[in-house]
Amino acid sequence: MLSKPEYEEYIAKTRDKRMDWWRKARFGMFIHFGLYSVVGRNEWVMALEGWPTDEYEKLANDFMPKPGAAREWAKLAKEAGMQYMVLTTRHHEGFSLWDSRVNPYNSVKLGPKRDIVREFVDACREYGLRIGFYSSLMDWHHPDGGTAAYDSDARKRFTDYIFALNKELLTNYGKIDILWYDVASPMEHWEGWNSLEMNQAMRAFQPDIIINNRSLLSEDFGTPEGHIVPEPGKDWEACMTFNDISWGYLDSEQAAKYAHSPQKIISMLMQCAAGGGNLLLNIGPAPDGSVPEEAIEPLKAVGAWLKENGECIYGIKNRAHKVMGSGVCMPSIDCNILYAMNGIWPKEGELYFNGYASRLKAASILATGEALAFEQNRFRIRLTLPKERPDKILGLTVLKLEFDGPVQFLGFTETPALNKGRIF
Repeated sequence: MLSKPEYEEYIAKTRDKRMDWWRKARFGMFIHFGLYSVVGRNEWVMALEGWPTDEYEKLANDFMPKPGAAREWAKLAKEAGMQYMVLTTRHHEGFSLWDSRVNPYNSVKLGPKRDIVREFVDACREYGLRIGFYSSLMDWHHPDGGTAAYDSDARKRFTDYIFALNKELLTNYGKIDILWYDVASPMEHWEGWNSLEMNQAMRAFQPDIIINNRSLLSEDFGTPEGHIVPEPGKDWEACMTFNDISWGYLDSEQAAKYAHSPQKIISMLMQCAAGGGNLLLNIGPAPDGSVPEEAIEPLKAVGAWLKENGECIYGIKNRAHKVMGSGVCMPSIDCNILYAMNGIWPKEGELYFNGYASRLKAASILATGEALAFEQNRFRIRLTLPKERPDKILGLTVLKLEFDGPVQFLGFTETPALNKGRIF
């Protein structure tokens, strides 16, 4: 086994090759699905409501996802322009969605008597999506799940158990692209989990796999949750719920008013692309595996928009934390190109950008290629826009500004009172 410095050096040397597809993908679907879906009151319901284990186990009798549910998820993900999917193969409740030899509390021995993970993997491959396995470290069902923090014998049994579960996942389903750990409780340090040993073994099973940072080692990418905060100099993925309330299923009729609009989803995507990160957007399927009704049309609309405007999202964009569009635009940058997504169309037919030292060569509407007239005076750019908003899908038009070299944003250069102290 490699030492920690040796291991970190090894994964650093291989990271660019392994992460190349992920850095270009930018958009993935998270799927929280388990026994908690039957209750429909949050994926933490077992803990939050204090369910006794024997009562909670009975939920497996009502957990009956319909055949073909995973194909519905994958089909929608593809239509939405997503490039990969991550499934909760076993959430904190401890119920495995595959035929586990080490965990008889699973979907093949109970409930639907089917391997949901296998169905998920097959659906991903059918629709050309990369495959991610979410694996909880915390386990409320296992008898050693809590005592492992202070009982060395319990810790050995529990970490061996977690290791064996992950080995099953990474050796039984062919090539897997992502191992997505969650909640390293009750241990507080990577040594408590034997993460160095475990992750080296997982990489031996799957040499091309990428691993997130939640086993308390930095690994390949960070996972800000519930917010979009770029991590400078690192790969990161914002994982977001579809309604900002629950990761698991909620009654669609009541949850619909909290669901993200297509415009909000694209806004999140643009923020991620501008900061060099990905968006992993969650849906919590209904107990029968159906996609929540409130998620279907927004995701299809996002996919239709991305077919025309995906150039501003996909691919390895420059991290541009301090680049500004105009006051009604959101920017992303690809070397010498500034993409400015506009949601509020100027009635005057003009739009201004301030603070760009690079010289503008050409401006156009991304979706149509229509050229735009422009003027540039020192650092200020004036664009002449069509009277009518070009985008008829969601009202989000992307302007493509091509400069004579890498985009250089200096700040508010034409505003003396602000510029005097270089406040930005």
